[in-house]
Amino acid sequence: MSALRLQQLKSHLLSESKITTMSDPPSPLTTHVLNTALGVPGSNVTLKLYQQDPSTNVWHLITTGTTNDDGRCPGLITQQQFKSGVYKLHFETSQYWASMGQTSFYPYVEIVFTVTDPDQKYHVPLLVSRFSYSTYRGS
Repeated sequence: MSALRLQQLKSHLLSESKITTMSDPPSPLTTHVLNTALGVPGSNVTLKLYQQDPSTNVWHLITTGTTNDDGRCPGLITQQQFKSGVYKLHFETSQYWASMGQTSFYPYVEIVFTVTDPDQKYHVPLLVSRFSYSTYRGS
């Protein structure tokens, strides 16, 4: 097992970011980046969340973030901000792979999805390798 993989597993198991407090309300939208090539969380992936204006189709940036050691980016959006509409998660995958000394076929990945009921929880994970990616609506 490579030293990089061992360090990633150690960081994942000992991550303080897994601790949530009752004072932090959970985001109605969550994401999780998983490096399927190594079988580890995709940590330190820069991402941006946008919402599309329905009248102009222009994308408006809501927030930016970076995934933690567990591959998650907590606090993407508050329940008050979360409205019905079309959203886009933009992941900087080229930077992620470059940080490990590798190249990627996809310089970035964008996942566009529709929120029809903002009272529901939406989980939109990204499963990524250097030459492929997939996503689904989780729970």
